[in-house]
Amino acid sequence: MARRLAALFGLVGTTALSAQSSKPLESREEAPPIQDNSFLIEEAYNQERGVVQHINTFFHATRGSAWTYAFTQEWPVRGQSHQLSYTIPISRIGDGSVRGTGLGDIAVNYRYQIRGSEKVAIAPRLTVLLPTGDSRRGLGSGGTGVQVNLPISVELPARLVAHSNAGMTYTPRALDTFGNSAAARSYLLGQSVIWLAHPKLNLMLESTWTVSHEVIGSRQTERSSELLLSPGVRGAIDFASGLQIVPGVAFPFGIGSSRGERAVFVYLSFEHPFGKRSP
Repeated sequence: MARRLAALFGLVGTTALSAQSSKPLESREEAPPIQDNSFLIEEAYNQERGVVQHINTFFHATRGSAWTYAFTQEWPVRGQSHQLSYTIPISRIGDGSVRGTGLGDIAVNYRYQIRGSEKVAIAPRLTVLLPTGDSRRGLGSGGTGVQVNLPISVELPARLVAHSNAGMTYTPRALDTFGNSAAARSYLLGQSVIWLAHPKLNLMLESTWTVSHEVIGSRQTERSSELLLSPGVRGAIDFASGLQIVPGVAFPFGIGSSRGERAVFVYLSFEHPFGKRSP
């Protein structure tokens, strides 16, 4: 389970890990709601000009000792249309004979936000996954990978916002723990619904379906799938300096063939200006 969960984080965590913040709801006469802090599903909002975000996530499977911590930093490039970010994961693997703690595969991400209507945002992402994790210890894929993801965010009535994801990861020369090589693919479909119970307190329901092909021998892979449902909550603390701190927690669990898999997900982000912002 731990290696499959690590693969899931690699697919969505660049996810969770690459959710950003344009603010289409600010036109309302109220404090702007939280919009850039989803957990497993990527929101289609890039960082605003002059604002940097630091994201910390921690995922712990309730069975065994496996966990994954990831640090993501997101930077706008000139304006809001372009964004660069990177994700550094550290994991503990505890499945059977495969055990270890260390650095995983570092992700370097580029996102382009397509300008849609006031209520719809689209931001395709391209990621290069660097083989910095030790594949012999189950901490990395063993080869350079490419990942694409298409997040779409839609504002709905009744203070609801929906986020949809479709993504794929391809590693031409992935390695297993014995050094066997094969081409590996992973696919992701994800959906979330966020209820803005308060502009600074949101209830979340996220779901992800992943299909992964793991190397099991020379030019051989084995298919596995995972369906997770994740209820969660997030809040925001704003400071006069422009700093915003967003803590959150979720409790992913498997359904269907993934029944019995449970985990705890903890989120903490810091967002603040880094230069003179445009009026």
